[in-house]
Amino acid sequence: MSLLSIIWNPDPIWFTIGSISFRYYSILYVAGLVAAYFIINKLVMRDGKPRDFIDKFTWFIIIGLIIGARVGHCLFYEPGYYIHHIAEMLLPIKETANGWKFIGYQGLASHGGAIGILIGLYLFCRHYKVDYLWMADRLVMPVPLVGVFIRFGNFMNSEIIGRPTQSDFGIVFEHVDMLPRHPSQLYEAICYLIIFGVLLWYYHKNYPNLLNGKIFGLFLMLVFTSRFIIEFGKEVQEEFEEAMLLDMGQLLSLPFIALGVWLFFFRKPKADTKPASDTNNPSAKK
Repeated sequence: MSLLSIIWNPDPIWFTIGSISFRYYSILYVAGLVAAYFIINKLVMRDGKPRDFIDKFTWFIIIGLIIGARVGHCLFYEPGYYIHHIAEMLLPIKETANGWKFIGYQGLASHGGAIGILIGLYLFCRHYKVDYLWMADRLVMPVPLVGVFIRFGNFMNSEIIGRPTQSDFGIVFEHVDMLPRHPSQLYEAICYLIIFGVLLWYYHKNYPNLLNGKIFGLFLMLVFTSRFIIEFGKEVQEEFEEAMLLDMGQLLSLPFIALGVWLFFFRKPKADTKPASDTNNPSAKK
């Protein structure tokens, strides 16, 4: 093996307590969500919202994220199996010859998670009378940072790997094969970190005169365009994608990109308001 190649084959399990294994992926996922919680909390409190505002909001988003990411993976990538194993789709378990086994949520789709978050956001805003786009702007600010954590988790799992580099340069994911490959997980993590910086810059540059939906639109454009481009360098995740001109991830990215372009460049600002009144405060709802 060339000195230009890095052999990569870590144990995806960090530690085990009893029969429960704690994977790097799960721990990094949770760490990203915790970081997002504190960032969003700081943003909404800057606009005068009470401390418990984000606590109520968090439950809507976490539930939407987990259900959306899990159901999205099952329906987008393995519908034939999970349509006959509904319990495994919704619960972190798997049926084996010895009965049910706790395995955690293995198999999460980012596009499904995005849809779940948007649904959770809608339900929260409708229930508590909060402007949807104002809240969406605050919500998406730390999401690219969460993506950084998740892609490092994928890297630890040796999954979502890149195509062979056709040279001695690259990372050998020994769990898969002995070919030097592009570390597409790290490429994507770097893109997300840059996007996180861009969103923060745009927010601070324009605050407090932000038009509702601008940051949301910028987020959708940047994240899903980068995802669309990086997909060309990834190995397909499922066999049915082999014969497709664009893989499932790219196809699912297109509507998000289109929505982002419309929000950022073409949406009329006449409906924008500064949502600082008590009517937008969930604590004030009777």
